Amino acid sequence: MPSLTVENYVKTIYQIAAAQAGQPASTGQIAAALDVSPGTVTSMLKTLDAARLATHKPYEGVSLSRAGRLLALRMIRRHRLIELFLLRTLDMSWDEVHDEAEHMEHAVSDLLVDRIDAFLGHPDVDPHGDPIPRAEGLSLEPPVEPETQSLAECTAGQPFRLTRVLDQSSEFLRSLTESGLALGVTGTVEKNPDGAGLMRIRIQDRVMSLALEAAAKLLVTEE
Repeated sequence: MPSLTVENYVKTIYQIAAAQAGQPASTGQIAAALDVSPGTVTSMLKTLDAARLATHKPYEGVSLSRAGRLLALRMIRRHRLIELFLLRTLDMSWDEVHDEAEHMEHAVSDLLVDRIDAFLGHPDVDPHGDPIPRAEGLSLEPPVEPETQSLAECTAGQPFRLTRVLDQSSEFLRSLTESGLALGVTGTVEKNPDGAGLMRIRIQDRVMSLALEAAAKLLVTEE
């Protein structure tokens, strides 16, 4: 069985590559994501290569093998289903579930994860709008994602629905909650830009200013 560290590495490599159109993940990117030294990453990449979970080419980066991608998708599926289970059944907030799921994803069995999936009605997305990989063979294809754009790219007068949050740090999610922004919320862009790195949006009958840097982390569909 893969160790907790191996599972964390393949998941991180998969997510980095997915965010850059499948390009290999660099040692520096992995080190930053896992908060470890580049030397530690280099040592682990040798382990992953020996286990045939990844291929590391100096100066080019690391790519997961088929087995590595399957393991990564398995961990991502576990994590996102656990997050949703904690939110729906234990009434935890969306800024609390990530850290708990990080610990639990390594301990639960595939059987329990499948039972959680069935209990939740085979959901498509987690509490932050991230798509949940399906169980059927854990296809090597990434889960289907709807056509979205960042809120920062929306123009004045454009209606929107918030469908995904890319920054899932507790601090950022709490700030969204305090602003009344949650998945499924609909609104309209009043002005973009609005000066000093801000944009103005309307949610129901409330108008607010939002930093463009924060808006870039919010994915929306046109309502």
